[in-house]
Amino acid sequence: MTVTAYRPERCALELDGRFHAVVAPADFPEHRLRWRNDRWASRVGLGALSHEEWLAHFARFAPLDGSLPAPLALAYHGHQFGHYNPDLGDGRGFLHAQLRDGEGRLLDLGTKGSGKTPWSRGGDGRLTLKGGVREVLAASYLESLGVYTSKGFSLVETGEALHRQDEPSPTRSCVFVRLSHSHVRFGSFQKHAFANDADAIAKLASYSLRYLFPEASVREERPPVVHLLEETVAASADLAAAWMAAGFVHGVLNTDNMVVTGESFDYGPWRFLPVSDPNFTAAYFDTAGRYRFGRQPAVVAWNLAQLAGCFSLAADASDLEPALSGFEARYRSSFRRQVFTLLGVEQLSEAEDIAFLQDWFAWMGGCGASWPQVFFDWFGGGESEHRALEGPLGALYRSDSFRDVRRRLGARRPVRPERLSHPYFSRTHPVSCLYEDVERIWDAIARDDDWSDFYAHIQLIEEAGDALDIRAAPFRR
Repeated sequence: MTVTAYRPERCALELDGRFHAVVAPADFPEHRLRWRNDRWASRVGLGALSHEEWLAHFARFAPLDGSLPAPLALAYHGHQFGHYNPDLGDGRGFLHAQLRDGEGRLLDLGTKGSGKTPWSRGGDGRLTLKGGVREVLAASYLESLGVYTSKGFSLVETGEALHRQDEPSPTRSCVFVRLSHSHVRFGSFQKHAFANDADAIAKLASYSLRYLFPEASVREERPPVVHLLEETVAASADLAAAWMAAGFVHGVLNTDNMVVTGESFDYGPWRFLPVSDPNFTAAYFDTAGRYRFGRQPAVVAWNLAQLAGCFSLAADASDLEPALSGFEARYRSSFRRQVFTLLGVEQLSEAEDIAFLQDWFAWMGGCGASWPQVFFDWFGGGESEHRALEGPLGALYRSDSFRDVRRRLGARRPVRPERLSHPYFSRTHPVSCLYEDVERIWDAIARDDDWSDFYAHIQLIEEAGDALDIRAAPFRR
């Protein structure tokens, strides 16, 4: 486990009241620590906190030494299901602290369910315990698959009974803390564009470049928003590709749910594909399928166009267009790379790779094979053929429809085949985060306050992450 010295920061204080509001955390009746991310706590210098110290900082929200002196609820607008909404902002969360990891990245500790703010809009500012459990599972599993994601950092049950229209009530409550590289949303810029505040847009863009993209090659003759758009387009294309390669459906891809660093975060009605299906939707209320699985790259591109529209207040549109036009090529290249990374085999020529992927996903969609099982079975390509053929889908892999795909996959050299010696690959089934997995875990918690399945599942996800060894590197790969 990597251990890093604690390095507090308070860079957000450089931004004025147009960008945030000072708030106070809720006073919860109980503080029952249900989960803490010890791996990442060690990486940001907080691993040595005692149980009581942890609760003081992540349940009562006492300031961390040297970091922000008080919580900051962040201001933003956003497009929600294609409709602009100026009545947004952190309504049940805030920026609690900033600090750096061992690689020098500025990181945020943000909350969800921490109480009311000026943007609560009549809500109670709380988070259901089930929502917190789902956030931990989603972020942990995506990280194990190499997706650049926020990390669940702390989950504390708070002892309040919440009433919600979309789930059985009353239900249990929690406060969740996430570790993120950024909370600068596309909607953060939309708020200032709505106010026609070009100065705020330029200031936030300069802040983002300085602290979130410190290695970006910035030329003074171009406005900061041009450089930021280039970085954000590339990072967002990588993110869309990572979701598609992992079979992940975000569910609510509004502009306020995307950040400029291209980091996956804010998990609401997410789902993982049980089988390959471009029309699969995660949110029951997405009746038109706007955010269905197959539309995610197009939605990300549309969201980037809205961001560029904001930036046009601080730069000429002609200077922004080249960055936007680069999305498609970046996405395609990243998707190829990430699928073959998840298969653990080498890439070949662009033409060969594209032809193989078309046939691979056509076969998966046609036969209805389990998405997580297929990727698990064939990790390492031909090196895993015996394991795959002896597994639960062996008969399907022996079928005529798979013969050519199997041959072409086996012809590719495995990348670091020694990973197959990890005990994880001696399992018959991979760890997954399908709907039934989450519901099983939650049912045990809700019915019997039994957390054993939750902890065992997190442990299996950690084991998978160690075995695959593809957890995302820093924000630009």
